[in-house]
Amino acid sequence: MDKSTLECIFLSASIPVQGRHDERYINTADVIAIRDAVIAFASAILPKFHLVWGGHPSITPLIVNVVKHYGINVNENITLYQSKQYEGLFPVENNSIGNIILTAKGDDANESLYIMRHQMLSNHKYVAGVFIGGMNGVEDEYNMFKTLQPKAQLIPVASTGAAAKIIYEREKEELMFSDRLESDLAYFSLFKDLLGI
Repeated sequence: MDKSTLECIFLSASIPVQGRHDERYINTADVIAIRDAVIAFASAILPKFHLVWGGHPSITPLIVNVVKHYGINVNENITLYQSKQYEGLFPVENNSIGNIILTAKGDDANESLYIMRHQMLSNHKYVAGVFIGGMNGVEDEYNMFKTLQPKAQLIPVASTGAAAKIIYEREKEELMFSDRLESDLAYFSLFKDLLGI
């Protein structure tokens, strides 16, 4: 379980890459919006909340830059999960993070990611999950988070496109997501308002 006394918020985010990912993610992904949203999100919640995420190499450098800018004690305010499946491929920014949890390798990449995600999403009690940009992994994490953390707030930032937009459009009517998630690009104030900061 999380040792921090702060409430936890989960971040699921990534930047789709042309030629490597499904066109339904590529066609709507807004790379600038994804980066802006991740930076604004980390800036808005730290150090008031404990941030937990699985270290996608396009996202970890953005969070580390925010942490360095604000001089936040990384061991108290953030937890990064990584699968041993990808050891040797971790971004250099991981070296700046003191609180990294390495999860076991499975028989293949899919099983390894499942192990990591299940541990990451069940080892903490979350008040919210934020979903930015992304691909099938963000959709997988959303579905697992929704099941394992049924009382947590769900925030798919549709304006960043890709998986977050797909989730938002699929579940907007049932879950009554805020329209601001689709249109408000003032991400810092958006997160502060939605999370009651």
